[in-house]
Amino acid sequence: MAETVLRVILGDQLSSQLEVVAGADKEHDVFLIAEVMAEASYVRHHVKKIAFLFSAMRHFAEALRAAGYRVRYVPIDDPGNSQTLDGEILRAVAALAPNRIIVTEPGEWRLREGFEALRLALPVPLEIQPDTRFLCTHAQFNDWAEGRRELRMEYFYRDMRKRHNVLMELDGKPVGGRWNYDAENRKPPKAGLTSPERLSFRKDPITLAVLDLVKRHFPDGYGQLEPFHFAVTRKQALRELDHFIEHILPGFGDYQDAMVKGEPYLNHSLLAVYINAGLLYPLEVCQKAEVAYRAGHAPLNATEGFIRQLLGWREYVRGVYWRYMPDYTARNALNANEPLPEFYWTSNTRMACMREALTHTYNHAYSHHIQRLMITGNFALLAGLNPQAVHEWYLAVYADAYEWVEAPNTLGMALHADGGVLASKPYAASGNYIRRMSNYCDGCAYDSTVSVGERACPFNALYWDFLARHRERFSGNARMPYVYSTWDKMGADKQAALHHQAEAHLAALREGRL
Repeated sequence: MAETVLRVILGDQLSSQLEVVAGADKEHDVFLIAEVMAEASYVRHHVKKIAFLFSAMRHFAEALRAAGYRVRYVPIDDPGNSQTLDGEILRAVAALAPNRIIVTEPGEWRLREGFEALRLALPVPLEIQPDTRFLCTHAQFNDWAEGRRELRMEYFYRDMRKRHNVLMELDGKPVGGRWNYDAENRKPPKAGLTSPERLSFRKDPITLAVLDLVKRHFPDGYGQLEPFHFAVTRKQALRELDHFIEHILPGFGDYQDAMVKGEPYLNHSLLAVYINAGLLYPLEVCQKAEVAYRAGHAPLNATEGFIRQLLGWREYVRGVYWRYMPDYTARNALNANEPLPEFYWTSNTRMACMREALTHTYNHAYSHHIQRLMITGNFALLAGLNPQAVHEWYLAVYADAYEWVEAPNTLGMALHADGGVLASKPYAASGNYIRRMSNYCDGCAYDSTVSVGERACPFNALYWDFLARHRERFSGNARMPYVYSTWDKMGADKQAALHHQAEAHLAALREGRL
């Protein structure tokens, strides 16, 4: 007699290539997909993120049914819904009496631990299979990392290029003779720089029902729900990919670090939300970008920079996350303890750059990587905001955020809270960087060229105060001598004025006046 397998699919595992789907028996096996409040509310998720996932999950379930599979789908408003993943697995076991259960390894440590604990309560075996969407296994990353004094992404990225034969010549050398073209991707915005036209998909009855559901069940949720432009099926996500390759990739490189008022997207791909949920596969995205380059459609600096984000950075941060959990998310190497300001949620601040980035986040469940790193992340670093509070905010507000990718980016890259595991130096910058790389400073209540006084840009004094406070930790860094030499040349009076100004900014921050 054939056995019945309960195959559990999580909301960010909507991929038919995973073994949990590819190995299913249409006659006997059953897929379980559940919308549960525990996952929708464990942080204050952006309502667009919730709507995207619920709609994509429902569409994926319909695709499985259309292909002849048996599906047990539990909507969040099902009267019998236990509102936890464990509860829905136990309910399904009681109803279906499967011989065993298969899940794909979750992307978050807490869920992996939860499934390990659930085994003790189950009457049948539970198998946790590897997530084969990723291009570097845990074992491969740990083999690469073992014995290294520093885990630098650049060297990992080169290994991944070779392993997957991406942008490589037949003689084993990188296309163009260099591994990295990042230096060509840092131009400040030119006058009139705008975002290319973006796709918006028709809302079918499933998506319309989900939008109504989110309005009813998450009335106090963070963010603006509509307009809702997301792709919610693999077919639509492939259209997004093709649109990016054809219309946006050619301009991706030069202004990759630029920021422009009223332009949340510029030439960024917006594909991470679909890759991280399983609707697109990272290698197929890299390969399509390479084909565009080899056909002369996109320049090498744009193509290489885009591929590095996927084949290098994305795989690297996942490797760091799983290597250093479970304590990684609790790290606070700089002893930063200021509470998260309310304006991170409301955008109500006099700092124009922060207001712009936070407004993009609220409206779109998105801001691009330089806004995340050098505006909201940079401010959190300089002001000494508590890294766990900042981590929770980043995890909540972006549609592409899951802990495996968000935690290393926040705690390691932006906040240096991991003590240098991920980044060799803190990504700290004054208002000068923001003025150079954006037009955000125009019309701001503060003056980015001023460091002391009523109109002093908070980023300036906080920058120097941060460096002075952490001199013992950073002065020996090979990339920091020039900065500390500049500080030393200022003289005691100017240094004292900067310290005093930084304290004034922090006082205004605590009192809601910044």
